[in-house]
Amino acid sequence: MELRPGYKQTEVGVIPEEWETGCLGEKTKKVGSGITPTGGEKVYKREGRPFLRSQNVGWGALLMEDIAFIDDETHETFKGTEIESEDVFINITGASIGRSAVADARVEKGNVNQHVCIIRTNKDELYPIFLNYFLLSKSGQLQIDSFQAGGNRQGLNFGQIRSFRLPLPPLPEQRAIAGALGDVDALIGALDRLIAKKRDLKQAAMQQLLTGQTRLPGFSREWEVKRLEELLEYEQPTKYLVKDSEYSDENYVPVLTAGKTFVLGYTNEENGIFNNLPAIIFDDFTTANKYVTFPFKAKSSAMKILKPRDATVNLRLVFEAMQLIKFPLGDHKRYWISEYRNLEIKIPKADEQTAIAAVLSDMDAEIAALEARRDKTRALKQGMMQELLTGRTRLL
Repeated sequence: MELRPGYKQTEVGVIPEEWETGCLGEKTKKVGSGITPTGGEKVYKREGRPFLRSQNVGWGALLMEDIAFIDDETHETFKGTEIESEDVFINITGASIGRSAVADARVEKGNVNQHVCIIRTNKDELYPIFLNYFLLSKSGQLQIDSFQAGGNRQGLNFGQIRSFRLPLPPLPEQRAIAGALGDVDALIGALDRLIAKKRDLKQAAMQQLLTGQTRLPGFSREWEVKRLEELLEYEQPTKYLVKDSEYSDENYVPVLTAGKTFVLGYTNEENGIFNNLPAIIFDDFTTANKYVTFPFKAKSSAMKILKPRDATVNLRLVFEAMQLIKFPLGDHKRYWISEYRNLEIKIPKADEQTAIAAVLSDMDAEIAALEARRDKTRALKQGMMQELLTGRTRLL
């Protein structure tokens, strides 16, 4: 394959002629991890010095929800792991190996444990935020994978990290690349916050509208209290179970579970497809449930398929009301028949059900549109990383 004019073939791929390549260890002042203090979690404090663990290092961002703290006395015992501005963190053990992020003011002067490696660059040669994007890129992750036996991510040692090969644009171009990708990350972050706000607003609307605390204009009739089994009938998924568990990524018929994964994959099986829609799928052991509007096949016989008993029941409204139910799980058993179907909810007449369901559906549609925009922006960022970190597209 003929190279484009102005480009060269290197050990890290095709890059611009004026770019260099190098080992990470040649461009760093520190590559090392910390330790867990004697006593482990018992020495953690409510406040003090931030103490980063692997769960605090996400894919390009710090995750502060579960941050631990240590006091100054503990900090002094391993001051060599003190975090400095723009240190790059990379997880080096466990399921989260390869995740990386950059230190900011929230964690400076803190420490890391033994599962997190600090990479401190020579900033006049390697811009830390550029390095972080490289580690998260396809090329960076492939190098991490190359050190893992049998395809399972087990661990990275400091020598392996120092041996990472990376492209090295001139420092101003490193900064420009990091700035462009940072702008996209800022947009993704703004969309994440907006989505979270919209979800909170929907939750508040559900609490008001589904309990009758707030009534929509034009409705004043009394609500009734009904057991779920009076509103819903169930069908076992036996006829709809997928036979071949070798799923495809192709967009054929989705195979569903009521749990977090929801769509396990796709099958090209043509028989036994559930299409009496909409429906609620209900996990009999966990009570997790999903509202489904498209044809599907089922993974497990532990699922119930719920349908309205008659035309006076708006299935969407009942589903939304089920989301407000706080149901304590106990023994490992099938809950729909034994307990869940006997739970009661307040429900209005059919016309008010339809109106409430429409309001909540509109809110869901707005959230879905924002999620689609965020996902599209994430995909755009991946394409930008591939273009900018290889020099295919130049900013300077």
